[in-house]
Amino acid sequence: KKKRAQMSSIDVTEILRASLEPLKKKPRINDIDGISTATANAADILAALEKDTSRAEIVDEIVVKRTVLQLEKRCLRNREMRIKYGDDPTRFMDSEVDLNFAIQEMHILATQPELYDILVDLNAASTLLQLLAHENSDIIAATVNLLQELSDVDTVNEGGEGAARLIDALISGQLIETLVQQSIEKLDDNIKDEADAIHNALSVVENVLDFRPAYAEQCVNQGLFTWLLRRATQRGPLDANKMFASELLALLLQSSDSAKKKLTDKIDGFDLLLRALATYKRHDPGSADEREHMENLFDAVCASLLYTPNRQKFLDGEGLQLMNLMLRERKQSRESALKVLNYATNGVEGKANCVKFVEILGLRTIFPLFMRTPSKMKRKDTTPDEHEEHVCSILASLLRSCGEDGRNRVLMKFSEHDYEKVDRAVELLLKYKERVDRFDARQASRSDSSKLSDEELELQYLDRLDAGLYTLQRIALILADVCANANPLCRARANRLLHMRTGSSRINKHLIPILEEYDINLAAEAEEERKRTRLLIARLSASDRNA
Repeated sequence: KKKRAQMSSIDVTEILRASLEPLKKKPRINDIDGISTATANAADILAALEKDTSRAEIVDEIVVKRTVLQLEKRCLRNREMRIKYGDDPTRFMDSEVDLNFAIQEMHILATQPELYDILVDLNAASTLLQLLAHENSDIIAATVNLLQELSDVDTVNEGGEGAARLIDALISGQLIETLVQQSIEKLDDNIKDEADAIHNALSVVENVLDFRPAYAEQCVNQGLFTWLLRRATQRGPLDANKMFASELLALLLQSSDSAKKKLTDKIDGFDLLLRALATYKRHDPGSADEREHMENLFDAVCASLLYTPNRQKFLDGEGLQLMNLMLRERKQSRESALKVLNYATNGVEGKANCVKFVEILGLRTIFPLFMRTPSKMKRKDTTPDEHEEHVCSILASLLRSCGEDGRNRVLMKFSEHDYEKVDRAVELLLKYKERVDRFDARQASRSDSSKLSDEELELQYLDRLDAGLYTLQRIALILADVCANANPLCRARANRLLHMRTGSSRINKHLIPILEEYDINLAAEAEEERKRTRLLIARLSASDRNA
């Protein structure tokens, strides 16, 4: 255990832990129905209050004020005794026990979140923040436990404006920084009670972010992000706090641009993440919890890649090589590695990663995944549709971003093995076109698109993308490039297969409308992609005229 102001051979912490019952001479809120308010949580106390209507004390404004003032009084008394008798713990031991009881009695206030306004008016937030810096780890743990209960999401949502004021007051008082510097970093994760306190501290952060997502920036700027990164990627077996750290790390990277920048600011966060993930290159997670931890790390990598400079960091850290190795293995990490590769190669920012992926012989890995969608996914949270979306998106990115040599290597693959990859592309085109057509038919039966506002039309388009249009567009881009620029026999094969399946002998009749809609909905700044799409449309149209 970490040393904390040991001023004599007497262990005050052990004495405090042994003193679980309040001193009889000290006035305190009545215990009820055999439940001790010193040790019970808010739910237990509330249940007892509901049963014992004859003796229960109603928690009203008077009780709140009395409880808070009692806490402040005992906090002040303990501080005075520690200053006066710092070399003799026996002299301030009683005040420490009393302080602990006062903290426990504050739990009853969590049953009445509508009275949180009074806590703010009495400056209780400041008192609680001071207690997070206490010399005794048990006082810190008790305070963190109280904060966790006061900030519970359901409780805060019931508390209205008063609860919001309390959360804002805590954040204004540097809650995150205090939790990190005075609690999380001081407590010893190897001691169960202190590890539990760290877990409660992380729960406080989670509650705050759930209620006020904008406070993610404070988590980054006040030291929590760096601690989460190191804890989530720490070597050794998985424990509850390591898993919780990876969950919050992914959350911050998904919600905060500052976190994405911070990842590689002073430390190589990508190196830490990739080293942690390398464990799962040839070995599956040993439990459901470890699988969730692995997914959190993959989510963190994906979110980080949305910040363009991190693409190069990922490339320099040999992230592509690791993902490629994972794709070759039939392990639970494969589908997540596929998702990461999609993020790394997507958009104009993914050009360098596309080029490198072809150089490291990634085509040998990606095309078998294109040819066959796993019938049984090893993870319930991954679907065959997601597999096909990621693979098609990667291939479309390679054709868009690679240089002439890389593009030719991709296109030549479609001529191999009796054009089986052309057959597969046509199969996927028809599958997703049918799916989108069914979705459009359902939408048309519900509303008249001519009467929708621009905002409603935009939302409808996003719904169509989710319903399969996004994957359909990637497939159309791949097939258009193959039919326009690869071996002419590829286009002939596509036409012949399409005629067999639909009666239509022209692949272009299917591809061009999809590409035209894609072109219309491109963002204004996507000028390069717009030019490329229109060139593909022109070449497809020309091939029809020359046929």
